[in-house]
Amino acid sequence: MNSSYGSMEIEVPQGRKSAFNPQVVKKRKKDISDIDQKIISMYAKGMTTRQISETIEDIYGFETSEGFISDVTDKILPQIEDWQNRPLDEVYPILFIDAIHYSVRDNGVIKKLAAYVMGRGEI
Repeated sequence: MNSSYGSMEIEVPQGRKSAFNPQVVKKRKKDISDIDQKIISMYAKGMTTRQISETIEDIYGFETSEGFISDVTDKILPQIEDWQNRPLDEVYPILFIDAIHYSVRDNGVIKKLAAYVMGRGEI
């Protein structure tokens, strides 16, 4: 089993009726290091599967296939499609804020002041 603390060997009890349900490490799970979340994070930042595979090998010292990385990223595709197909509001309010900075002499002392401008719009 791979974890964030390194590899370890665990013994899972065998039952004739497969009635044993482990709570911490689920059945047939070989990795509990949260590598899936790290892969999804790198994928969300625009890295390719090859770049992700190379980065994992550089950082953690073990090889991952591009197919494995694709399998992990495919898990979030339904969520991405739901987000892309979500209903949009008709109007989105926008607030524009800007400022111009002036040097002003006041009683012989130069002060930096700003004049703020605000506007609103809709998309």
